[in-house]
Amino acid sequence: MQSRLRVHGHPIQPMLVTFPFGLFVCATVFDLADVLGGPAILGLVGYWTAVAALVAGGLATAAGMVDLWDVPGDPTRRTAIIFNLVNAAVAVLFVFACLIRSGEPEHGASGGLVAVELLGLLLGSVGVRLGGSLVRQFDQGRGEPTSFDGFGPPASSVAGGFGRRRGG
Repeated sequence: MQSRLRVHGHPIQPMLVTFPFGLFVCATVFDLADVLGGPAILGLVGYWTAVAALVAGGLATAAGMVDLWDVPGDPTRRTAIIFNLVNAAVAVLFVFACLIRSGEPEHGASGGLVAVELLGLLLGSVGVRLGGSLVRQFDQGRGEPTSFDGFGPPASSVAGGFGRRRGG
């Protein structure tokens, strides 16, 4: 099973899903700092970081839906559906937090909203684990290099040019 959406042979969706999760983590850190007495600008940055994470999550979800179309009807499909539902639940929690904050003039966070965001991150870590499982299942049997040798030039070009001594 291979993803339809690929760049240089690598599936796009696993690359895209890292952005929203990382941005959700950053938003929560900014909001936590705001709640703990940091400058008010941290709450504003946390709010807009969460909004950016939701936009990135929408792109990752679109790519995931394209990939879900080709998942065979076995345990892999069930894992993929659970993965998408977990990611949707994380997005719903952060949408909830953003909607509540959108009415505030400085979009500041509160302790309750940070708790909701921490719950979202906990749920998101389950999604990360499921996503890793899916990547291993999708690319099973694919010959990826396990060392840095895969990043160098092909062995034929090394033997034909770089490794020869001149003049001997």
